[in-house]
Amino acid sequence: MNVPAITEDSVDATYLTLRNDAEKSGYRLNPDSEFTKNLVRGLLKNEQRYGYCSCPCRLASGKKEEDIDIICPCYYRDDDLEEFGACYCTLYVNEAIAHGNQKVAPVPERRPPRSQRGKDPVVRITGTAASPVFSQPIWRCKVCGYLCAREQPPGICPICKATKERFERFI
Repeated sequence: MNVPAITEDSVDATYLTLRNDAEKSGYRLNPDSEFTKNLVRGLLKNEQRYGYCSCPCRLASGKKEEDIDIICPCYYRDDDLEEFGACYCTLYVNEAIAHGNQKVAPVPERRPPRSQRGKDPVVRITGTAASPVFSQPIWRCKVCGYLCAREQPPGICPICKATKERFERFI
């Protein structure tokens, strides 16, 4: 199988695409462009290796269904940004870090051990159809109606860019 080499042109193009996509969705990439491009190289290498862009800072299994939670952007990004100002690999950072007003600090691994993965879905519905019970709160953006299930609302709505205070607990 002939796999195309990772070139500086492909790294630069992927970096620009990631940065533009992030900014359109209200996110910011790490402002250290050389560091960030090294992460992009890791994403591209994992895409070559596994067929998907798993987080370059985590050990992937090579089985997409087992690694679905660490395909970039990973499931843990928003909670890490909210709590620590950056995601685990620090590809994504908050506004304060992006503008140099805060330093990046270590982010602990949020991914559960392999033995626990897949056993506790993000949202579990119990109860009856008339009165369901969810394992996490459901938040609704009052601007566009975006819904998400997590402990806290996102810092910025990925759809309309409304800030956290414009979310309401929906369920």
